[in-house]
Amino acid sequence: MLTEIEKLNTRWEDCWKADPAIFMLLEGSNNVEEAREKLIHYLEGLDWTYRRDVTKIASWDYIVLKEAVRTLKNIISPRNERLANSSSLEFLWKAAKTGDASVDYGFIQEFYHLFNAINGKAKIYPPMYLDKLSIPSFEGLYGQEASIKRSDYLDELSKSMNHHLKKYASGFNEKIINERIEHKLKILDVLGGTEDDWMDWKWQFRNVFKDLEDVPVLKQLIELRPEEEEAIVLALENNIPFGITPHYLHLMDEVPSANDIAVRKQVIPPISYVKKMIDVGEDRSVLDFMREADTSPVPLVTRRYPRVAIIKPYDSCPQICVYCQRNWEITCPFMPGAMADKKTLDNALKWFDDHPEIMDVLITGGDPLVMSDERVKYVIEALTRLPNIVSVRIATRIPITVPMRITKDLCEIFAKNQEAGKRFLSMVIHVEHPYEITYHMAEALKLVKDSGLHIYNQQVFTFYNSRRFETVALRIKLKEIGIDPYYMFNMKGKDEIIEYSVPLARVLQERKEEARLLPGIFRSDEPVFNVPFLGKNHLRAWQDHELISILPDGKRMYSFHPWEKNLAKVKPYLYTDISIQSYIEKLIEVGEDPQDYRSIWYYY
Repeated sequence: MLTEIEKLNTRWEDCWKADPAIFMLLEGSNNVEEAREKLIHYLEGLDWTYRRDVTKIASWDYIVLKEAVRTLKNIISPRNERLANSSSLEFLWKAAKTGDASVDYGFIQEFYHLFNAINGKAKIYPPMYLDKLSIPSFEGLYGQEASIKRSDYLDELSKSMNHHLKKYASGFNEKIINERIEHKLKILDVLGGTEDDWMDWKWQFRNVFKDLEDVPVLKQLIELRPEEEEAIVLALENNIPFGITPHYLHLMDEVPSANDIAVRKQVIPPISYVKKMIDVGEDRSVLDFMREADTSPVPLVTRRYPRVAIIKPYDSCPQICVYCQRNWEITCPFMPGAMADKKTLDNALKWFDDHPEIMDVLITGGDPLVMSDERVKYVIEALTRLPNIVSVRIATRIPITVPMRITKDLCEIFAKNQEAGKRFLSMVIHVEHPYEITYHMAEALKLVKDSGLHIYNQQVFTFYNSRRFETVALRIKLKEIGIDPYYMFNMKGKDEIIEYSVPLARVLQERKEEARLLPGIFRSDEPVFNVPFLGKNHLRAWQDHELISILPDGKRMYSFHPWEKNLAKVKPYLYTDISIQSYIEKLIEVGEDPQDYRSIWYYY
């Protein structure tokens, strides 16, 4: 005769087997509130069983168990159900009572792993890069004997890490350099340019692929999949910003490959993105995820923090990143009106005159280095003459998209506006993948560093650079050319760029299991989430966010506590993540082994 568990819908079978006691208390409850009381008592009893050391458990399993118990209690609390406007517990209760509930498989997977975790059976150890390694015991070993054994083990761990790093090529690879030389010559031939033209940033600007008539030319130079061509054409027909510089085009493989997917996805929009942008219409202010319109005291200025503000003198880039935070306001490359008029710019600069509390200014956009040297100098000098301005940061992707724009004349402007003990300039760039890094880029950034600027990188963590050790490979290459990793941004919660999204759990997993293996100087970036209206939230800090619900579609809902917490009474921000299950399914589509990511469920 079948047991009650076996009679249930098979998709729940593993979930209930992970904790039969929970199934029994849910199935034996007459309503959700009765189930809640039973489950709370069960979890508290379980927690105290281990805290009182009644039942022995390995310390490494207990750490996971304790966090899972806390998370599960959080999810079934009435307060969090009210905030989430959804009851995970109700779906669990219905499934136990009736055999199933109206939830996606991702929902079941979340609780399967939670139930495993609270029973000390989390599938974390060993991580994927230790699968084939024997972890030695150091029990009873001391001195040199222990040292040698640990050193040998660390050698094997490092070799395993290097095995994974080899998957991600950079522009320093000799074979890739030669292929790109050939590709560059082909581009020059089609565009009717010379080697001297290639090194002229103004020629690069003039030849950006940004119009409908450029699409047939693009197709001569790189293979476009039908859906890529359709998306580009549809974007251009509907005035959705699009652009690729000749230099960046030569970083793409002529035939799409696993190497260049992150490069292509930077600039070639998915059809889903284009259609959502079309649905929004001409007024794209609804896409202002960060609520910049609500934090702009005057046009061109944004302020979210006490001592820093942003100025945006130029409202476009020579090349458009698909997932741009400011896709609601940026214009197509080199459109008339992208440059702020003198009156508006001067009014924005005067705002800094009137607010001596500001000590740090970020010049961003768009990309401010699209402007002429004269306009760049005008903006920088207007800020550096103010005695309260200690730091001016220049945010740009130009060294990656048009490195020849970094000239000695431009760097001389940077050098002249610094004074030791008084003020300094720095550059914040945006490199997404080691495949974007080239010797030409390195040479351009050396000019910047020689002018006295520090250079920092802000990476956006997207699906297309989120494979195991992919970002570690980037960090290493950045440091090799003297660039400090600075921030790793979780994808913004914008519906139109959902294809690029990565679960928060993957960010935390990457930081703990991959970046942590690097020396500290290589992992100086901080993973952050940008809270709309308020600003950056540190993802590694448990006190800055909490998981409050698992929604029926398997998505996690988080409550983010803004940076002002403990300083001011500011309401938390509720954020619905993409589901871990959907992310894993996408990884499988690109050839990844889901077992390599199996511990992702235990990061909250």
